[in-house]
Amino acid sequence: MKTFKTMLKVEGKLSLRDMNMVLFAVIMPIVVLVVLGIIYKGKPAFTGANYSFVEQSFGALCTIAICAGGLMGLPMLVSDYRERKILKRFQSTPISQNMILLVHLAIYTLYSIVSAISLWMIESIFFGFHIRGSFLLFAAGWLLVLISILSIGMFVGGIAKNSKQASMIACILYFPMLIFSGATLPYEAMPGGVQHVADLMPLTQGIKVLKAASLGLPLQNAAGSIIIMAAVAILFIGLSVKFFRWE
Repeated sequence: MKTFKTMLKVEGKLSLRDMNMVLFAVIMPIVVLVVLGIIYKGKPAFTGANYSFVEQSFGALCTIAICAGGLMGLPMLVSDYRERKILKRFQSTPISQNMILLVHLAIYTLYSIVSAISLWMIESIFFGFHIRGSFLLFAAGWLLVLISILSIGMFVGGIAKNSKQASMIACILYFPMLIFSGATLPYEAMPGGVQHVADLMPLTQGIKVLKAASLGLPLQNAAGSIIIMAAVAILFIGLSVKFFRWE
């Protein structure tokens, strides 16, 4: 445990110095929230809805940090550490290779938690937001989305031959999901054809889960999305374990 804490402290400082995760996981969701707040203010999400665009965007905005860590940060870091033989060097030390992976999974989880808390505070103070549903259900849904997206990122980082390939795959996954899943642009504001394409993305299903939990919608509305996200997590965790390459 002491080793884990020491590595978490060191790797955490390196991550903060890099600033990429701070910008994309913490600051970016806040900027998107402010923009949505200015544009939509208290407007209902759609005709007849008893909640606003800003209220329904909370769960979606929480996923931006998860995407930044899971689809961009983790794949590129793992492939870079492998390419520079850092993972291989850990074989000759008392620290296991798995430890460095667990440390970075913890770091991306912490960024996601900080982002979610920051969004909740800002929405509560300036937009009167409160979680209408069960906080425990929202936390469980958030954890499911986190595990699912991190498992995809671990798989990509595990199979990519080098950091350039990991970066290319990560960008192909990250930007379409960020734009079309509802994480930044409201899902309900998209044309019907775009929504059908967005429904094919795992993150879209994850956002539906968080939206239902935060707005207190019937859980059966998101039952299909919960099953899909759980299946994604199980599938990619299995693939990551089977195909992960240390060197």
